[in-house]
Amino acid sequence: MLRPARKLRTTPTSGSAAPKARKSALLGAAALGAALALTSTSAQAATPAPHHYVALGDSYAAGAGVPGQSAGLCLRSDRNYGHLVAAALKAGAYTDVTCAAAKVKAMTQPQYDAFLRVNDPQLDAVTADTDLVTLGIGGNDLGATDLGLGDLVGVCIAGAVVNPLGTPCKDVFHHGYWDWSTWSWQYGNDDLADRTAAAKPQIADTLQRIHAKAPKARVLLVGYPSVLPADGSKCFLRQPVTAGDVEYMYGVLGNLNAMLKATAAANGATYVDTATPTVGHDVCSDDRWIEGALPGAPAVPFHPNATGEKVMADAVLAALR
Repeated sequence: MLRPARKLRTTPTSGSAAPKARKSALLGAAALGAALALTSTSAQAATPAPHHYVALGDSYAAGAGVPGQSAGLCLRSDRNYGHLVAAALKAGAYTDVTCAAAKVKAMTQPQYDAFLRVNDPQLDAVTADTDLVTLGIGGNDLGATDLGLGDLVGVCIAGAVVNPLGTPCKDVFHHGYWDWSTWSWQYGNDDLADRTAAAKPQIADTLQRIHAKAPKARVLLVGYPSVLPADGSKCFLRQPVTAGDVEYMYGVLGNLNAMLKATAAANGATYVDTATPTVGHDVCSDDRWIEGALPGAPAVPFHPNATGEKVMADAVLAALR
């Protein structure tokens, strides 16, 4: 709770001390103002306006569900982080080909939804004059079908209905089973860890293709925000997922971001951390920047709302400085 500022006590100053103090304060304020202006100018100079900025990626990059929407089933928002970055940098040209449900293969192949072609190969938008590229991809490759991350959400929610106190989602993807020989619950291979590892060389190939098509481009690989809290108990009665599965999926997304960071470093790209600036604003928080199963602000469930996209844009801009 904010408290009224206390009134400072002052003592009279005799002689010429008061004018000198005022002069010193004015000089200090002027110096501070000059320093701030210099800092601002330096930051702008460090990030010149790109000639041609291209935004690639999935629904998190597209701003799915955030008004206003365009591009049909791609659910592309004019308030996604790409649009915000382009406006902030005053890009000479901006091309947004992000599309909901995109997997890594959508970079080089047309994207289809229910046999309908919804997007051209995204890398077609990258040309020799492109000097800035953001890429947000990989999450949908955790899903086995075209629903991508929707697969995981569906399994976790359905499992919570029949096993509200357990880890039904983890049990499915991590192949949990009861071992009678040790009289304990055991796990096999983790499908989501395997799928994350399988996506790594594909994303590396995508980054190398971008470099080949646009040799002068600065390439940023954008990670995923903090969709879930580390403490699953914070989701009790807030989201239809068990506490154990929240913690499991938190680890899955953390592993995905770690893979993206390593892949960016190994392939001449800059990784953009969007998880750190969104901590505490997950689907189970009181101040959500990522919406839950029943969105309170316009956004696809378990995706960033307009504020979340703005925070992601700020992270991209910070990475460019």
